[in-house]
Amino acid sequence: MKYVISLVLGLLVGAGLFAAGLLFNPFAAAGGLSPLSVSKSEVIALNFANVPAESIAYTNDGESVQQPHPEKVLQLWEAPIRTTSAMTTVMRDARNRVAGIGVKFMSDSETTRLLQRDMIVDSVWYIYLPEHGSLFVEQTENYFPFVREVVFPAWRSSANGWRGNWRGDLSTGPGALGTAKVIGGSGRIEGLRMEGVEAMTVQAFSLDKGLVSAEGSLLIELPASRVADDEVMDLP
Repeated sequence: MKYVISLVLGLLVGAGLFAAGLLFNPFAAAGGLSPLSVSKSEVIALNFANVPAESIAYTNDGESVQQPHPEKVLQLWEAPIRTTSAMTTVMRDARNRVAGIGVKFMSDSETTRLLQRDMIVDSVWYIYLPEHGSLFVEQTENYFPFVREVVFPAWRSSANGWRGNWRGDLSTGPGALGTAKVIGGSGRIEGLRMEGVEAMTVQAFSLDKGLVSAEGSLLIELPASRVADDEVMDLP
């Protein structure tokens, strides 16, 4: 019997050490400063609600922590799209004025490598801004810092929740500097190739309900040459 107890304790200790090493691996690269946060170029700043209940519509497989909204929205339970979620939301400018509408699709990526602190999601945005035109955003996002600093503390909490003020950049590519690829589709930005960074700010998270209070933001850098040629653009 003592050997069984020793084996169980050994497995528990080993699992604990593995989890601690995974979350606090000192050899894994930490996220750096977003390149657009220090950019001198003109940027389009867009903000949006990141809580499904505050969006126009949100859907997934119906079995995830984040529940679809509204209740009767069609769910993505078919096998090819079961790991995909979709959101339609209002986009606001830096002055909190309605700037347009955005549709985002997100899917779990096969490039996830937990030992390298990579919890990757592939995502695309289609955004329409009446004053500027439409644009398409392609990016990879890394949610490992969010899981480590928000979800894990919530799991450790007796209340199964977390409250605070966490902010992190999600974009990690496909740009060489970890930026998203942005292409103008119509209007004043038609044909422009730009870079972008998506970030998330979280104030409250629940293991039972998911994001309770959270906002998202997109910074899109305009090419310097285009800004100089088009001074009439009323950017936020």
